[in-house]
Amino acid sequence: MSTTTNNVDPAELAKFSDLAHRWWDPQSEFRPLHQINPLRLAWIDGLSPLAGQKVLDVGCGGGILADAMARKGAQVLGIDLATKSLKVAQLHALEAETPGVQYREVSAEALAAEQPQQFDVVTCMEMLEHVPDPAAVVKACAQLVKPGGWVFFSTLNRNPKSFLFAIVGAEYVLNLLPRGTHEYARMLKPSELALFARSSGLEVQGLRGMEYNPLTKRYRMSDDTSVNYLVATRKAGG
Repeated sequence: MSTTTNNVDPAELAKFSDLAHRWWDPQSEFRPLHQINPLRLAWIDGLSPLAGQKVLDVGCGGGILADAMARKGAQVLGIDLATKSLKVAQLHALEAETPGVQYREVSAEALAAEQPQQFDVVTCMEMLEHVPDPAAVVKACAQLVKPGGWVFFSTLNRNPKSFLFAIVGAEYVLNLLPRGTHEYARMLKPSELALFARSSGLEVQGLRGMEYNPLTKRYRMSDDTSVNYLVATRKAGG
């Protein structure tokens, strides 16, 4: 394991480690991730077809997205600092016989120093709102991707509506997520994430929102970025 793990909140790691055994239960606390995974996978694959690509998934957790990208024909490395979650991801890859996916316990910053500009695509989904220094993670992602390569982020906007929907609604009313999953102060406005990206040499190529309908209990991609949103960026050159 790398020693460069300063950009991490031990409480956040513990939170996800305690739930590790539930990652691949589609009816568990991770149900929202299972539901949105086809949407975000299609969006990524539509902008940068995954087949034959070398892909890095930063903050991969139990491997839900990493596994799906590998099944699209990519060679995927998933990294995380939650040991239990990674073990779940590795076990699932073995049991499901997923081709082309590997996992490592290493930070994005440490891997960037070790393997700069080695990946065609880098994904960092639902992670930035859980680390003390999101700008450092964005910078590491930019360092890891090849010139001309794509970096995809998803996170939560910070405004009264997102507080109401993502915290009060999702965690306390609808019980979609465990209480305490998100902290309002750590949410990122799209303008802040775009600034981090530009400062790291990434150009914003697209912005999409993701909405949840409590009546149909389904998610859909939309132009509404006020709560959940995804950002596609690309590194200059290539």
